[in-house]
Amino acid sequence: MTVNMASWDRIVRLIVAVVLILLSAFVLSFNILGIILTVIGAIFILTSLVGWCPLYTLLGFRTKR
Repeated sequence: MTVNMASWDRIVRLIVAVVLILLSAFVLSFNILGIILTVIGAIFILTSLVGWCPLYTLLGFRTKR
């Protein structure tokens, strides 16, 4: 498990994750779509903190040089 995400990519993911979680909490009131967005936001937060994205690995993509 090597880091495959650049710093800018990690920051963008954190911002998107916060927006998704806030959207699901305040706009969607945690209905089914809200729960899905919360899970996606949690995954984004986890991958941002670790710096490794399994989807990037599967696709052979990396933003870190």
